[in-house]
Amino acid sequence: MIARIRTHRPGVVVAVLAFAGIASSITQTMVTPLIAQFPRIFGTSPANTAWIVTATLLAAAVAVPISGRLGDLFGKRRMILLLAVPLALGGVVCAVAPTVEVMIAGRALQGVGSGMVPLGIALLRDVVPREKLSSSIATVSATLGVGGAIGMPLSAAVVEFSDWRVLFWASAAITGLVVIAVWLFVPSLDAAAAGQRFDGLGAIGLSIGLVALILAISKGSEWGWSSWVTLGLFGLAAVVFGLWGIWESRTTDPLVDLRTAAIPRVLWTNIASIFVGFGMYASMLVMPQLLQLPSSTGYGLGQSVLAAGLWMAPAGLMMLLLSPVGGRMTNARGPKFTLTVGAGILAVGYGVGLLAMGSTWGLLLTGIVINSGVALAYGAMPALIMGVVPRDETAAANGFNTLMRSLGTTIGAAVVGVILAQMTIHLGEAIVPSEVGFRVALYIGAGVSLLASIIAICIPAHPSRRSIPALAEKELVGVG
Repeated sequence: MIARIRTHRPGVVVAVLAFAGIASSITQTMVTPLIAQFPRIFGTSPANTAWIVTATLLAAAVAVPISGRLGDLFGKRRMILLLAVPLALGGVVCAVAPTVEVMIAGRALQGVGSGMVPLGIALLRDVVPREKLSSSIATVSATLGVGGAIGMPLSAAVVEFSDWRVLFWASAAITGLVVIAVWLFVPSLDAAAAGQRFDGLGAIGLSIGLVALILAISKGSEWGWSSWVTLGLFGLAAVVFGLWGIWESRTTDPLVDLRTAAIPRVLWTNIASIFVGFGMYASMLVMPQLLQLPSSTGYGLGQSVLAAGLWMAPAGLMMLLLSPVGGRMTNARGPKFTLTVGAGILAVGYGVGLLAMGSTWGLLLTGIVINSGVALAYGAMPALIMGVVPRDETAAANGFNTLMRSLGTTIGAAVVGVILAQMTIHLGEAIVPSEVGFRVALYIGAGVSLLASIIAICIPAHPSRRSIPALAEKELVGVG
């Protein structure tokens, strides 16, 4: 059994890991203002430049669960430092990219670095005293929203007033600072699963299945949902995941322990995570477009990219402000209660959006309410997972939960994208989403978020050892 190790400076460790989370999330969101400009920058079609975003998504989906398991095997701090290498290198590659192909490769490298956040959250279990664990988890989880809040207006300002390549040089420099901070202030601990083997075949199978599934979801509307390519990818994902599940249930040291994943508390949390991810991302597709569409549409607010980012920034910062509240709520009522309330607030936020989408201040309030719900939900989900999984599976289980959230955002992007692409109006020679399309997207966001809250209610309030006999001899250190 591995003893809990507490650092004498838990606040410093939390601050460093939060800084790493902000750096990683800024990297993922900072290309948003550039998406429309990439075809002109690289002299190619929008379909080709769309792979800049898709490559990041695919690389992150594959890297997060694998790096989580490697963190359990070889040390979470070590893996955080190793993941910083592709994150920084990807920034340099993007900064000097002469072609769209090189840019896609750089963004794929940066996607690999996404595993830093779930690893940092898992590391908290080993270094933070139990009475501060819930609030620490909530704080580091909130960096996902803070990074987005900072990244969008910052990148928009750079694009407007400087060379876009500065963004990527800056991201590489920030990642370098993260490496220094982690090296100096985060303690090096023995790996929880040291001595176990890495499941290479399981990693390959999961990677193939995820790439096929995410490609089918993210490119289905472009290729056609009934096209042989899309249907073939869905079929390949189904077959590979079936074989992967058989292998994972029979191998000695699996990449993802399906016995742990089947624990009701873990299973229902992961299902809820998909719906929360969908609910969170739907608003990120709707609000920037409403802010930036011309006022001549009758519902667009005519803001510049920079102004739109600034209007959305307070919502992201709200996640950081509410993280201590979420931690205290989890300590007092348990993470299940916090997740249920957070998903409910997320649904209310969409209701606010339906009533107030006609003004900038209304959308500001909408974003604040939605991100308040996200802050509570994102802080509660890792606490639910880490409250029941064995210590030698902490990083892998948390990485898998992060993957479920990412899968939810991918599905949300596909669904909302189809709605906005189908419900359109003509604006001069351009075709833009209609007001009805935006309202339908908001209704769907509200419904999915409400469903997430209902699913959270189904999560067992307290894990029972009788429900997990295969893990009875492993250490279970609870969180709320």
